[in-house]
Amino acid sequence: MIKIIAGKHRGRSLSTPEGSNTRPTSNRAREALFNILAHASWTTDGTSPLIDARVLDAFAGSGALGIEALSRGAAHATFLDNDATAIRLIGENLRKLGETGAAKVVRADATRPPPSREACTLAFLDPPYRSNLAAPALTALAEAGWLAPGAIATVEVGNTEDLAPPPRFEAVDERRYGAAKIVILRHTP
Repeated sequence: MIKIIAGKHRGRSLSTPEGSNTRPTSNRAREALFNILAHASWTTDGTSPLIDARVLDAFAGSGALGIEALSRGAAHATFLDNDATAIRLIGENLRKLGETGAAKVVRADATRPPPSREACTLAFLDPPYRSNLAAPALTALAEAGWLAPGAIATVEVGNTEDLAPPPRFEAVDERRYGAAKIVILRHTP
């Protein structure tokens, strides 16, 4: 079980998939990431990219990142994962928290996503470590209309992995937390 760290759902527990197919972001890394986002000025108007954001949680697993964003003021979150168990648990977590009206759950591969009807301003990508899926997923999500111009994308990879920003993305920050490295990029179409 993992817990929501802050916001309106602070302290509430989330169900997570069992086994080794899903690796939730550690509480320490998630708290640090959201503190960075809360105080960042990477948007064109200099405000936090979190408040009123349309969020994409790709490789969503339990949905913890997108749900944490909703708890802290995001307007809407779409959860994308190709695992049936993860999709079911995300739906259960959203129902338990009363967030189904502010969320959409899509079973799809982030490297081959369906077209999006509405672009997101903040994206979380947490692919399996050492899978080399982050850059192809960023490119595919941008091409399918999931990322708005100027969108902020946070990508969690293993702390020894390198992530070269794909075309039309620029790195704006990078942090390490234990086994994780979080790379923050801006979509620059």
